[in-house]
Amino acid sequence: MAAHEDQLPRELIEEILSRVSPKYLVPFRVVCKRWKANLDDKTFINNHKETFRFILATKSKIYSVSMDPKILVRELSLDIPSLEAQKPKKLVSCDEFLICSMDKGAAVCNPWLKQTTWISEPSFRFYGIGHRDSNNRSEESVYKTIWNSTTGWKIHDLASGTWIDMGSESPDSNQGKKGPKMHSTSGVFLNGTLFWIVTSDETAFLYCILLDFPTEGFYLYCEIPFGMSHALDALVLRLFNGNRFSVLKQCYVTKKIEIWVTKNKVNVEDGRDVVWMNFMTFSIPNFPGLVPFAYPQQPSYFIHKNERLVVCFCDESGKAWIYVMAENKLIDKVKIESVVDPWPLHCTYFPNLVSVPQGLRDEAKSEV
Repeated sequence: MAAHEDQLPRELIEEILSRVSPKYLVPFRVVCKRWKANLDDKTFINNHKETFRFILATKSKIYSVSMDPKILVRELSLDIPSLEAQKPKKLVSCDEFLICSMDKGAAVCNPWLKQTTWISEPSFRFYGIGHRDSNNRSEESVYKTIWNSTTGWKIHDLASGTWIDMGSESPDSNQGKKGPKMHSTSGVFLNGTLFWIVTSDETAFLYCILLDFPTEGFYLYCEIPFGMSHALDALVLRLFNGNRFSVLKQCYVTKKIEIWVTKNKVNVEDGRDVVWMNFMTFSIPNFPGLVPFAYPQQPSYFIHKNERLVVCFCDESGKAWIYVMAENKLIDKVKIESVVDPWPLHCTYFPNLVSVPQGLRDEAKSEV
């Protein structure tokens, strides 16, 4: 195989593989080191014919939205229990997976590979997913999910199916009855640690939870130097360039948008040296609010090639929009007409070739 493969130009190999259905690409990663490097490269995945950037969910339907060269909406086929009967409670992209939270549990999916497993837990709400070994992206990685209810927090080990009770310690209880509250249930995973934005009055913080026994628990990581002045301010945490944080903030009153990023690579063990800097600012006349008053939902966003801000949000009528901005200008805006149901849930998602562990998928099929 290697001898024949060396006779083909790299560009031709990548062009051929970019037309192969993603679910068939996983076995190709073991053909040779060169193919594995190509298939794991984000540039290849970004250029694949079936790549996408946003996921939207309504009752009975899941959609993907791709951006290049034009916006394209596709309906995804995912095996999620009860999706045909109810709208998901929560849609979260965290680490390599998409989580679709329902009344009686949550589906952990890789929508690009069309793989799904189901975690049954009717009493708790899903808050995040990550794995213990940040350097091991194989199926043997120890993935864990975080859940919460009025009685406390739990960690679920995806490999063994076991649950660990964390007690009632949380950002709320750590700071007293009037302490910080979870601003969003969408966490960001980095190097074995999950991070969330929490708020207290007009101050915002990053809280984190370590996913490595025996240190599992909540910790105040750092303060965010730009707080909230209104309950409908947008404040969304994402990763930036793989090892830094970015935060989108929109003031509900002025509609001004700011993107802040951490200056240096994030040290997850110590947030005292975190320095934030303003990366983008948009003051565009007649710009809409990104958090609708009628159905408050934080926007989803990503930064394209460090140059453009791409945002997905719902307007006050419940229709989903994609806005593209650069250099304090609105470059493009598109209403997603093909998503008929109002108020779809949405999140940013970057495709990858990390499989949902095989054993879990077998168990899910037998239980559902």
